[in-house]
Amino acid sequence: VQLQASGGGLVQPGGSLTLSCAASGFTLDRYSISWFRQAPGKEREGISCIASADGFTWHANSVKGRFTISTDYTKNTVYLQMNNLRPEDTAVYYCAAHIYGGFGCHVVQGRMDYWGEGTQVTVSS
Repeated sequence: VQLQASGGGLVQPGGSLTLSCAASGFTLDRYSISWFRQAPGKEREGISCIASADGFTWHANSVKGRFTISTDYTKNTVYLQMNNLRPEDTAVYYCAAHIYGGFGCHVVQGRMDYWGEGTQVTVSS
């Protein structure tokens, strides 16, 4: 079982990036995927999640309206489209998976079953 996060990079304020979380060893209809980020000197926070089994999505207030989470079943991959990026979005971004419990998704870190390696996002001019 593996999660591979990718797509990070350096972008100017107002720019866009799309992060990918590719899952192997399990299918997304049985697991929900969550995105977390950890900025320098701050605790890791959950920012978005998706339950592919029922289509439920959730975004933290800090990213709502700017970030969109989606699933490509053919690639067994979850995407995080990030628009209108701000310097405060600078962080290492992680994806994680938890088994689908019948409804929705969550971002409770201690209840994640699998974690991917982080990908760095830097928003700077």
